[in-house]
Amino acid sequence: MSVEDLPRKESNVLKEHDGAVLGVRFNGDGNYILSCGKDRTIRLWNPHRGIHIKTYKSHGREVRDVHVTPDNSKLCSCGGDRQVFYWDVATGRVIRKFRGHDGEVNAVKFNEYSSVVVSAGYDQSLRAWDCRSHSTEPIQIIDTFADSVMSVCLTKTEIIGGSVDGTVRTFDIRNGRETSDSLGQPVNCISMSNDGNCILAGCLDSTLRLLDRSTGELLQEYKGHTNKSYKLDCCLTNNDAYVTGGSEDGYIYFWDLVDASVVSRFRAHTSVVTSVSYHPKENCMVTASVDGTIRVWKT
Repeated sequence: MSVEDLPRKESNVLKEHDGAVLGVRFNGDGNYILSCGKDRTIRLWNPHRGIHIKTYKSHGREVRDVHVTPDNSKLCSCGGDRQVFYWDVATGRVIRKFRGHDGEVNAVKFNEYSSVVVSAGYDQSLRAWDCRSHSTEPIQIIDTFADSVMSVCLTKTEIIGGSVDGTVRTFDIRNGRETSDSLGQPVNCISMSNDGNCILAGCLDSTLRLLDRSTGELLQEYKGHTNKSYKLDCCLTNNDAYVTGGSEDGYIYFWDLVDASVVSRFRAHTSVVTSVSYHPKENCMVTASVDGTIRVWKT
């Protein structure tokens, strides 16, 4: 994949949210996206045709994150009302509400089997919830962080959290072991490379940092964008050749993974770019912004 193949041409603008859009995510096959925002709603779209399909309403405050199961049947969401919701996608019904966080909830993820949801909160904890049981109590609480947990990633055997305390912490579910990598700057987003070998951490000193997942070694730093006060997403392209992320000035940046040079940057929105999501197979990405729009980019 060459720089010419990077998605920079706007193919659709999606405008249904009333106010800032805080998150946008492709589903597993890349045919649909889910978005969430300040207007307390979650929305399902076909981004390729620019169609708004469904709205999910039940949260009492802004919705900060959303994640859908690989079979597209269930979704989970979280936000300012301190709750984690587990939804039926087809009916739009809330199957269960998980309460237990003592503060706003920043991020949610399903595990590989869609049986557990892990949430990251302002109360300095990660919590795991069993979707199959009728209990609303968490099955696990990880509270070794010293500040708000902003982001979470899951592997088959690990829970990884990124925190304002400047650490990325990995918890091995099998043996209960914890490893901590200190970045010395507040971490507000973590995402994993597609090969599973690296973690990309977005920090509030306007720097993205790439870590080796097995050793914690800092492999590379990516700079040029502005990120000092907002929670912004970052991720790798689907072939792991480039790093991409939003900026508080409305720009999208692409960096070369290896030499960290900025290979492309363009004005995507009129305000802060809060969220980016890259298509699992195609050269296509979606971005969301405080300006209330979601934009679909293709080559």
